Amino acid sequence: MEVILSIDAGTTGVRSMLVDRQGSIVMSSYREFSQYFPQAGYVEHDPMEIWVAIEETIAEVIQRFGSQPVAIGITNQRETIVCWDKKSSLPQCNALVWQDRRTSERCTQLLEDGVLPLVRESTGLVLDPYFSATKIEWIIKNRIELSESIAFGTIDSWILWKLTDGAVFATDVTNASRTMLFNIHDLCWDDNLLGIFGVSSSNLPEVFPSSGHFGTTKNQSLLNAGIPITGVAGDQQASLFGQTGFGEGDAKNTYGTGSFVLLNTGSSCPDPVDGLLNTIAWSFSSNEKNSVTYALEGSIFSTGSTVQWLRDGLGIIKEASELESLALQCDSTGGVFLVPAFTGLGSPWWDSSARGTLIGITRGTGRSEIARAAIESMVFQTRDVVESMRRVTGRPIRSLKVDGGASVMNTMLQLQAKHLQVNVSRPVSHETTALGAAYLAGLAHGFWKSMEEIASLWSVEFTAHPTDLTDKDEFTYQQWLLAVSRSLEWVV
Repeated sequence: MEVILSIDAGTTGVRSMLVDRQGSIVMSSYREFSQYFPQAGYVEHDPMEIWVAIEETIAEVIQRFGSQPVAIGITNQRETIVCWDKKSSLPQCNALVWQDRRTSERCTQLLEDGVLPLVRESTGLVLDPYFSATKIEWIIKNRIELSESIAFGTIDSWILWKLTDGAVFATDVTNASRTMLFNIHDLCWDDNLLGIFGVSSSNLPEVFPSSGHFGTTKNQSLLNAGIPITGVAGDQQASLFGQTGFGEGDAKNTYGTGSFVLLNTGSSCPDPVDGLLNTIAWSFSSNEKNSVTYALEGSIFSTGSTVQWLRDGLGIIKEASELESLALQCDSTGGVFLVPAFTGLGSPWWDSSARGTLIGITRGTGRSEIARAAIESMVFQTRDVVESMRRVTGRPIRSLKVDGGASVMNTMLQLQAKHLQVNVSRPVSHETTALGAAYLAGLAHGFWKSMEEIASLWSVEFTAHPTDLTDKDEFTYQQWLLAVSRSLEWVV
């Protein structure tokens, strides 16, 4: 049996999977790695811990399967920046994670300096610590002495470097489009932005299409030399591809550590609009404009991390799987709202100074009401984003495909369908991010012949159909918006 190896390097752990021609995962291995919080607002990873986790998971699936993959795909947490020395291949400091907020003041300064229009027009992004550019600038100023041998890359670049034993320093267009340094129209590093953030293009990876030849394996303990690496994409774009959201107007939401709503806008990149991001969804064969697919994105910072907080911070639940059953112990939150702005708010608010708010508490509030409020926060944040997308595109979203850990909660999906007034469908395979990387790699390798063939592999496990949205439901949503307004601009 021929298989594709898909490496899914997420925010809290790494999973390596072998995918067959039917789009089935025939082997899987997972390892968590440490999260480091040196001080308030700082979030870091050890790049070598990530690489060791990748080696261990690859070793496990290869040994259990008994033969080598024909090609490799990579997907990764986006915006997180690794800095290493090209000569020694050693990291020069911990990776700064997408959740890291240490550059909030710098972003405010850049906003005051009038840099936002350039950022919006060139990159499709906003000025926020979420993105990579200010992280790179911070490392240059605080951790290293910049030289030609210094490499800055997102996690995919680090994995490519290690898999090829330093032969390939590259990324793909989707990851490049999240750095706040890449012109998503001209498909190149933006010289003006490089100047502002004090980094040279020689310190940044070469940018390739998402589906194409990146390089081959070299000097790996369990992988043969010469295995082609033919697909790379940031996790949310990979998820849209894995959900077979190939058509203009197709949308997906991943309820992971955060939630990320992506809407395929085809070959046209919409004009920048408040609250939403323009991003590259994927590209094929060559970085020419007609090979690029764009997407509108709404980035929600806290979904799964809210559940983790309820478990680890408050002790309301012992396992994440308990959340839904606990929430079902009450009929409503009793007017309680949880705005999980632990690291600020993303789309459509983009307020890095917002902070988490639990409001409407009475003596009657208990664990179940707070659990239900957490689930409703996932639903309402997604509605906030989808409402913005509807306004921008001027047309309704036809349906929503979902994945991620929280998507297993049917109660949440039913409520989501009601508030969006569209069908919400969860596929049989929940590992759509890894599948997306495998599909991109397989297309370039010829493992699958066409996107139509891949689309035929998608099958639904559960669909939530919309029920009537009542006046009471609308009032509850308006109360949610009021609760959000109380969380904004909290940090002075």
